[in-house]
Amino acid sequence: MVAINVDQVTRIYQKYSAQHRFKTFKSAIVKGDFFKSLRPDELVAALDNVSFKVEKGTTFGVIGENGSGKSTLLKVITGIAKPTSGSVRVDGKISALIELGAGFHPEISGRENVFINGIMLGLSKKEITEKFENIVRFAELEEFIDAPVKTYSSGMHMRLGFSIAINVNPDILLIDEVLAVGDASFVPKCLDRIDDFRRRKKTILFVSHDLSTVEKICDRVIWLKHGKIQTMGEPKRVVDAYIQDVAEKQEEDFERRQQEVEAEEKFEEERRENRWGKREIEIKKVRLKGLDGTEKHVYSPDEGMVIEMDVLAYSQIKDFAFGIGIYNPKGICCYGTNTQLEEFKAQSVEGEGQVVCQIEKLGLINGTYYLDVAIHKKDGYPYDYHRNLYSFLISSTKKDVGILRPKHSWKFSSGIKIQAPSTEEK
Repeated sequence: MVAINVDQVTRIYQKYSAQHRFKTFKSAIVKGDFFKSLRPDELVAALDNVSFKVEKGTTFGVIGENGSGKSTLLKVITGIAKPTSGSVRVDGKISALIELGAGFHPEISGRENVFINGIMLGLSKKEITEKFENIVRFAELEEFIDAPVKTYSSGMHMRLGFSIAINVNPDILLIDEVLAVGDASFVPKCLDRIDDFRRRKKTILFVSHDLSTVEKICDRVIWLKHGKIQTMGEPKRVVDAYIQDVAEKQEEDFERRQQEVEAEEKFEEERRENRWGKREIEIKKVRLKGLDGTEKHVYSPDEGMVIEMDVLAYSQIKDFAFGIGIYNPKGICCYGTNTQLEEFKAQSVEGEGQVVCQIEKLGLINGTYYLDVAIHKKDGYPYDYHRNLYSFLISSTKKDVGILRPKHSWKFSSGIKIQAPSTEEK
């Protein structure tokens, strides 16, 4: 049985240019460009021939970057927006949590808004009265329910909206990215209630940037990009494809930023300040690669890195060591080593050569990092030291804090009741 059937849906918006804006109605009439100012410069397809079906009793995920068409899709499904072409068929009562505070009147109290929203969702006044205490209790708003909604924080808005949405006992629950503004203690309650809906075989359409949660709770997932479905199917496969696409974009953006920075004269001064030594042995070029040999600057925590240094010794030298150091933006050393610390015995170096340091697994948390490379004597005398001249990005969906992400596991005694994440999560 199909709960939601989206068939070749396209939703087109008109985009107006800032150059056609006018300061006042009078100035537009005087200049004679009033109607010109109202003409669209172009048409933008927020959704482009989108088709999929959501089976009853399943949890269906929608992922994609901002502007990909996710929210427009939910508005079309709920009837808030009409498709330009195509059709949407829904079988069952929908409860939607799409936009923060949508449907709330800011000037009246939370209590009055509960009744208004309940009626909008198809409940009678008697039914709302019966559910009212549960709604307020779940939202944790007992002390504020009679205050005007305009005095609520974003988290309070989300709590009340979510509580109403789940307590009207819908057949289909639509959830947009509103959980992102939830209180740290409240979001687990929401996810637990979503799990309860899943156990009761309710249909859920879940839109989120929280990819680990999407993998955990969804039966199927679609990935939207520029209003089109890129791929659809098993959650981990779709999420991995999306992560790879984001990483490639980050790599391109990272390289572009590096080129822009390197073009500035100020940066050239900094480069001179961040490199020292008489260069009896010189580091001519440094490359960062993945374990597959591809040059890159964006890595996941579980990936390895290959650091290649092209070096040139202008005469035969017998006292030398090669070193690397990884630093975070605060200047904290995350890891550092050199061939002397690892008890390699230097014998001689002369002419051109290459030094390769291979890190099997970076294990760093999300963020930007800086790489030092150096050649020096055993006593520390620098031949050529490069400080913070190379950088790379760790892109991760994990929520760790600190510096490193060591391999770890959890164990609990029998008296501690706690639900483990799905086996698909690392």
